[in-house]
Amino acid sequence: MADLLAARLLMALSLGFHIVFAAIGMAMPVLMVRAEARWLRRRDPLDLLLAQRWAKGTAILFAVGAVSGTALSFELGLLWPTFMRHAGPLVGMPFSLEGFAFFLESIFLGLYLYGRGRIGPRAHLAAGALVAVCGMASGALVIAANAWMNTPQGMDVRIAGVLHSIQRPEDWPAGARLATAEVVAIRPWQAMMNPAFPTQALHMLLAALAAVALAVAGVHAAMLRRDPTNAFHRRAVTLALPLALAGALAMPLSGDLAAKHVAQHQPIKLAAMEAHFHTERGASLLLGGLPDAAAGQTHGALALPKLLGVLAFADPNAEVRGLVEFPRDQWPPLVVTHLAFDLMVLCGLLMMAVSGAAWWLVRRGRLWQMPRVLTLLALSAPLGFVAIEAGWTVTEVGRQPWIIRGMMRTAEAVTPMPHLAVPLAAFALLYVVLGVVCAALLRYHVFHSPTSEQLAAGGPLEEASHG
Repeated sequence: MADLLAARLLMALSLGFHIVFAAIGMAMPVLMVRAEARWLRRRDPLDLLLAQRWAKGTAILFAVGAVSGTALSFELGLLWPTFMRHAGPLVGMPFSLEGFAFFLESIFLGLYLYGRGRIGPRAHLAAGALVAVCGMASGALVIAANAWMNTPQGMDVRIAGVLHSIQRPEDWPAGARLATAEVVAIRPWQAMMNPAFPTQALHMLLAALAAVALAVAGVHAAMLRRDPTNAFHRRAVTLALPLALAGALAMPLSGDLAAKHVAQHQPIKLAAMEAHFHTERGASLLLGGLPDAAAGQTHGALALPKLLGVLAFADPNAEVRGLVEFPRDQWPPLVVTHLAFDLMVLCGLLMMAVSGAAWWLVRRGRLWQMPRVLTLLALSAPLGFVAIEAGWTVTEVGRQPWIIRGMMRTAEAVTPMPHLAVPLAAFALLYVVLGVVCAALLRYHVFHSPTSEQLAAGGPLEEASHG
């Protein structure tokens, strides 16, 4: 296996594994705090029991995410030393702030887990809320670093003796390479607040909320299939579904903003996402199909006339640039980018449909008597995470062959160290072990839920009310 391919596969594996736990770290505390706040208002022991169980799950997943995130930080330096040498000062600010947010999240999670009964109830709730805030801040700050790779700015460089001030991505001289330039000044705040940051961060936060809430609702729906009258699982579904629906409904709006940003700043990525080969007005939006780079067309796609202009520029007759306008050696991998984008959109639509239908039935008290809908809800639990993985694939693969768009190619940034298939196998084994351990801990500490008979006897509720 070529070392560049091994390095890319290792980063893809690590990011794909870690992003699941990063999303959970952003959204699971919101559910935890929602149950806790309801307990303080209504003093229903079911809410307290839910908050306690969800807190255990948050702690387990937080620990696993910390391990996988640490592995990623090592991989950045080991696999991509040229990238870190030139870009490290520019992405250092969001990464350092992310570390600060992570430590604060750890502190407040400790206060929440061990402070019950030792600090006041409102202070305890505030600690949980701060876990959620810090988790979201941590995720957003990592997104800021990735967004800079898509729209780099915030530095002064000297190229062939000429000083260039890069105030925006378009200021970078065409054909120049960061590896051969001399960075003479950096503006960390301008780098962090790059054009891609707002839309990427908003879309990721909403996706995390929708994915985690739907997954939680799906897990409890699966348990309701075995114990349909269980009040604990009914309450969990009732609390999680509104968040899943709200996030799913908001994602297309944030996705629309992201698509318009990509159309303006990364037109080649938009063309790859849509397998759009030829520049035209009134361009069709293509659903499905396989792009054929040699023939310059997409086979088997469903074409929706003029919708690509609406997606890109809010104008059905807008001119949308095609792939043929760009050098062939700068095309992203078309099949992967296009199919990943379609998969993300499909999962988002299914999430809206399932969470909307299930919530409508909950409001009418009918969901609990409909085992087929509960089964559908349970089967839909992974949809949000599939959408996140697909969206992240679009972001990363759609930027290729650049690690920093327009400035540094991925092949220029990889380490010269040989035999990278060895760390690829080692880290793959690490993630398998972490996944198995995480699943076992969740099954023992979180998924071991009270039965209807136990709830009727008051055992777990009695324990929760004194917890």
